[in-house]
Amino acid sequence: MAQPADTPPHDSLDTLCARGGWAADFTTRPSAPPLYMTTAFDMHGLEQLEAVAAGTETGYIYTRDGNPNHEAFAADIAKLEGAEAGVACASGMGAMTAVLMTLLKSGDHVVSARVLYGRTSQLLNHLASAFGVHVTYVDGNHPDAFREALTPQTKLCIIESISNPLMEVADLPAIAKAVGHVPVLVDSTFATPCLLRPIEHGATYVFHSASKYLNGHGDVMLGVLVGPKEAIRRAKAMSSLFGVNTNPFEAWLGSRGLRTLPLRMERVSQTAAHIALFLQSHKAIERVYYPGLETHPTHAIARRLLTKGYGGMLGFDLRGGRPAVAALFRAMAEIIPFSPTLADARSTVSYPTGTSHKFITAAARAEFGIKDGLVRLSVGLECPEDLQRELAAALSGLS
Repeated sequence: MAQPADTPPHDSLDTLCARGGWAADFTTRPSAPPLYMTTAFDMHGLEQLEAVAAGTETGYIYTRDGNPNHEAFAADIAKLEGAEAGVACASGMGAMTAVLMTLLKSGDHVVSARVLYGRTSQLLNHLASAFGVHVTYVDGNHPDAFREALTPQTKLCIIESISNPLMEVADLPAIAKAVGHVPVLVDSTFATPCLLRPIEHGATYVFHSASKYLNGHGDVMLGVLVGPKEAIRRAKAMSSLFGVNTNPFEAWLGSRGLRTLPLRMERVSQTAAHIALFLQSHKAIERVYYPGLETHPTHAIARRLLTKGYGGMLGFDLRGGRPAVAALFRAMAEIIPFSPTLADARSTVSYPTGTSHKFITAAARAEFGIKDGLVRLSVGLECPEDLQRELAAALSGLS
């Protein structure tokens, strides 16, 4: 940002320090997007404030309401997903909050896949108990179950493109057809627009925990929602009202991560496919969950929808349950660490029962197929042969 015009000189050190930090005016464009780390934007007067607020003049007022870094990141995701508009939020859960507060009121009904990220289910259950939103959970692998659950009050259907943590690929075209005019909201964090664009298959809204693959470096807390322009305008207002907006630096880092997203998704998909085949044949492992494997229950859907790769996430059930998981994590602590997140540049493991899905009951986890021996592996950018060797060494102690 250039120096304000006609800034008069001052002799006072106090005034110079308080008003410093500005470069002289320049006309050359920076080769990398600048970071607008500011709380607010100065106005020439009341007329400009009114014009910016009305949208007749391009500009920003207060960063919670909007910032160039927010807009750049959200606009890029909207383009990548084939949506009209987007809004950047503080996290994936912030994006989820923004869309739910935009679309739902007391008495409305939601149909949701039963196997979701645990905090998503927790939020829906909170809306049900505290605000009178009715929620029906159905088996996401049966599109007709969505149609059968619809009521005249149904305002939204929710699904994950690739489910967490069993990697089940949703038949989005069939679900969208089954629910007709009811909007479909898709959490596409695991797939990213590199592997799947849900709007092309009938979804209305897509959101991401951009802390994951979109950024890709494990150093951001960020979310994004995209969809129809008018609905996103209202979601942006809700984001500001509830304070779930992101900050400029996180959005800037998200934008920087996008520059390598296609390369990273291609690499992790190739490596994960290699590792999944290795794990499938290991005697310490009971079952592997990866949509690229022919043994996966949604492999046929994955082949039809995920034409550019099956992603970098996989799960596996260890023989021996929780004690075996604890032993494996100790063995790998210095090479493939236990970290309750995913999609870093490095590979990590997580334990859904104790992290992402600890907020649902043990009975529900058992019903969904989430066992106490389930490990979720987020494949990173390392050499595939190195990962296989390290996993083999750690698993050998369990055999």
